[in-house]
Amino acid sequence: MALAELPREAQQTQRLVRAGGPFPYAKDGTTFGNRERQLPRRARGFYREYTVPTPGANNRGARRIVCGGVSARQPEVCYYTDDHYASFRQIVQ
Repeated sequence: MALAELPREAQQTQRLVRAGGPFPYAKDGTTFGNRERQLPRRARGFYREYTVPTPGANNRGARRIVCGGVSARQPEVCYYTDDHYASFRQIVQ
């Protein structure tokens, strides 16, 4: 899906990823383990997750961006999920 198709909060989170932060949640930028096996298999540490704020939620909500690559600021690939890792859509720049 195109970046412009994402919710405004997801677009902002993607900009923060490319800028290297600052991120609003302590878990942002931590390793995503891909335990659900919804994403292509890669070595542990390849994927990092970032919270996409959900308006009205009093917690982190279910929306995330997961990016993979050697460089956190220049990821090779990013995915968006709005259902807490049950499904992903690749983000195309």
